[in-house]
Amino acid sequence: MTATTIPSGEAESATRELKTEKNELISQYAVRNNFKAFGQCMTTIIPYFVLFYAAIESIKVSYWLTAGLTLLLTFFIIRVFVMLHDCGHNCLYEKPRENKIFGFIFGVLCGVPQYVWSKHHDYHHATNGNWNKYRGPLAVLSVDQYGDLNEKGKKSYTNQRKLRLAPMAGFLYFIFNPRFTWMKGSLQLAAFYIKQKLSKASSSKSSSEILAEFKTNYWNDWQEYAHMSANNIILLSAWVLAASYFGVIEFFTVYIIAVSLAGAIGIILFTVQHNFEESYASGDEGWNYFTAALDGTSFLQLPKLLNWFTADIAFHHIHHMSARIPNYNLVKCHDQYQHLFDRVKRISLSEIPHAFKFILWDNHTNKIISIEQYETTYGKAATS
Repeated sequence: MTATTIPSGEAESATRELKTEKNELISQYAVRNNFKAFGQCMTTIIPYFVLFYAAIESIKVSYWLTAGLTLLLTFFIIRVFVMLHDCGHNCLYEKPRENKIFGFIFGVLCGVPQYVWSKHHDYHHATNGNWNKYRGPLAVLSVDQYGDLNEKGKKSYTNQRKLRLAPMAGFLYFIFNPRFTWMKGSLQLAAFYIKQKLSKASSSKSSSEILAEFKTNYWNDWQEYAHMSANNIILLSAWVLAASYFGVIEFFTVYIIAVSLAGAIGIILFTVQHNFEESYASGDEGWNYFTAALDGTSFLQLPKLLNWFTADIAFHHIHHMSARIPNYNLVKCHDQYQHLFDRVKRISLSEIPHAFKFILWDNHTNKIISIEQYETTYGKAATS
């Protein structure tokens, strides 16, 4: 695949056209429908539980049957996560209350505290295309930062971002990290509280005063901590009940495989929706939200069945143009206004491995590049 650079004048023209028509587009398609939303929730939640039960019980019958059911369950977990994503944007149901309720449920089902995740995801939307502020799930380095690494560090950076490691990343993202950060932060909180109570200088302080002084990297405010705690307490309780009913090995075998694979697919899809050849990657100066939606976001060409499982998140350019548009309106919006999105990068399933190679931010050209491109452009200069 040959890299092409689109003239800045053409990019500016496309951005102006999108900004001119965006208000009409949003007013027409940022319309929520509770009936559609509830239908999507039920066609996601019910199969999720049925498949979990069937996959675990099928272990007694056939491992091949278990594998097939677990794979199907994986796709429903992906759909659970996308539903969580939409609830976080308040774009699934008409009112915030329903989005919060179902967002919390979906968060328990996939292991991700929805409220906390959505706060971080909102930052991604607010800074999309500004790689000085948000580096994606792969924690992408700039070419300058990569150049400062020694050979061992460069090799480690590259290997950690191979497609084959995606299931491990999915395990960490969906299963391990949300539990670990909550537990570690809670232990820090308990230790801080006890230390303050035992201290003569702070013993007279009230509990609210002591808690107000506590700082951690694991949550930003007490509302986030409350959501993390609720998610983890309910989920860990569900683990204990399910393991006692099905058996520890039976339950966790299906659970860990299905959730890790779902996380892997989710990370891969999200990555190639922003990391691809010549993807727009500005710094703070000159960053443009609408140019980022056009040139820094891809349009995945998925089969209809996969689009259903991913709730049309493949139409990511529409979503980044306005996160207020619910998933059930994305296709219609694209079809009517596709003239605005002709320049958006199309990526097919077969092209995903290639797109996944682009793991460096060239902060000098404002593009995402591959290691091979780095070596061609900067490698020789660094060694000369």
